[in-house]
Amino acid sequence: MRPYKYYDIILGLFVAVLLISNVASTKILDLGPFTFDGGTILFPISYIFGDILTEVYGYRSSRRVIWTGFFASMLMSVTFIAVGALPSARDWGNQDAYEKILGLTPRIVAASLIAYFAGEFSNSYVLAKMKIATGGRWLWSRTISSTMVGQAADTVIFCFIAFGGAIPNSLLLTVVISNYIFKVGFEAVFTPITYAVVNFLKRREGMDVFDRGTNFNPFVFGRVSSE
Repeated sequence: MRPYKYYDIILGLFVAVLLISNVASTKILDLGPFTFDGGTILFPISYIFGDILTEVYGYRSSRRVIWTGFFASMLMSVTFIAVGALPSARDWGNQDAYEKILGLTPRIVAASLIAYFAGEFSNSYVLAKMKIATGGRWLWSRTISSTMVGQAADTVIFCFIAFGGAIPNSLLLTVVISNYIFKVGFEAVFTPITYAVVNFLKRREGMDVFDRGTNFNPFVFGRVSSE
């Protein structure tokens, strides 16, 4: 088996986007008709990476990346919480600021991890199945459709677990709708870039995986190198 040339690069970028988005999400933005957390600006890129990984390397390789991101997010969250709980230096006066920005509550952590898990695996599963059904044609239909499903699961689960009962229902609904429209629209706008990256990787890696016979159980791990 020969190793992939670009798989590790995409994995690193995927995890970086995920972690940065989680930190940026502590700020709520009001941009005209849209109201959403700051992480929404960058987070949709993780779905583009997910589409690229599944389209080129297949569901099994994408599954390992999703799990890597999951454990990286968990480690980051636990570290932030633990550091916030530890006593600060006597002459350090920024404890309140730290807790407001990085003092994640267990509810937010749970919402983020559950939503990420459901959204990313839904996205990868739908794209892989549609690739088989379409015979590898119409990439745009697979990327947009899988994002619509994955982002619906991610956005609804996160917002209702994280904010349900904590903010007015009208604001909660606005946040859900704004997040969803922005994320799906982001995917649609970046479709030409997705095409370019996918075509580049297929040529350079010399592969185009179809997940026929693949075990789609998210808790089963496969190899990450090509034969």
